[in-house]
Amino acid sequence: MTQQERLRYLVEGLVAEYKERHNEHIDIPMNEDEQFTLFRSLCNIRPAGGMSLEWMKIESEYLNILAHEKGGLVTISDMEEREPQIYLWQGDITRLSVDAIVNAANNKLLGCFAPNHKCIDNEIHTFAGIELRMECARMTEYMEMPEKTGVARMTYGYNLPAKHVIHTVGPIIYDEVTDKERNELASCYRSCLQLANAYNLHSIAFCCISTGEFRFPNEEAAQIAIDTVRTYLKETNSKIQVVFNVFKDIDYDIYNKLLS
Repeated sequence: MTQQERLRYLVEGLVAEYKERHNEHIDIPMNEDEQFTLFRSLCNIRPAGGMSLEWMKIESEYLNILAHEKGGLVTISDMEEREPQIYLWQGDITRLSVDAIVNAANNKLLGCFAPNHKCIDNEIHTFAGIELRMECARMTEYMEMPEKTGVARMTYGYNLPAKHVIHTVGPIIYDEVTDKERNELASCYRSCLQLANAYNLHSIAFCCISTGEFRFPNEEAAQIAIDTVRTYLKETNSKIQVVFNVFKDIDYDIYNKLLS
């Protein structure tokens, strides 16, 4: 089965499920890019739950091949070490072959339900596959919700190159940044590191928590992130390798300056 045939099969399954659930027909486009957009949209909006074993097997095959096709997997050895145990890398976090990547989650911890939204939560759930939302739903079933800001929770990475995903909810900025929100952001980084060390993980890649939809000023957020990681490594003598993964040029310039 080719990648195009896999994608067609996956979309057909999702369209059939959508029609059964909503009594509404969706035409499947002929263009492969448009088919992937439809695939992602339908995965984004569907509630947590499985598909047939065959469908999930094909999804796993498709996403694993896609991970290699997106530019290849990236390991710690491909990055420049800016300080002892601290690395900076610019690019798609779903390409990183590390023990854990950090997801800037919302307080429902189920991923982003907005079709094709460009947030990192959506990106990670899309390329991990539907099993990630299923595990998140099981994890939250007996939790007090909504999730508290600054806490870390870990799941498997499923079809991502990363072995695990660590989910943390950052502070949302509505006006000026307060000390409470600064402390909450620092808690996100510290909690993720503590959880990673508790499970003896050797590497963790942080996204720029709270700087996108949550509107934390980029430079201040970066300084808090770096300060928190430096302090944690010094105080605990942890040997974990820490990657600051940035996507936008503005964030690369900030981290490049602060870690120079």
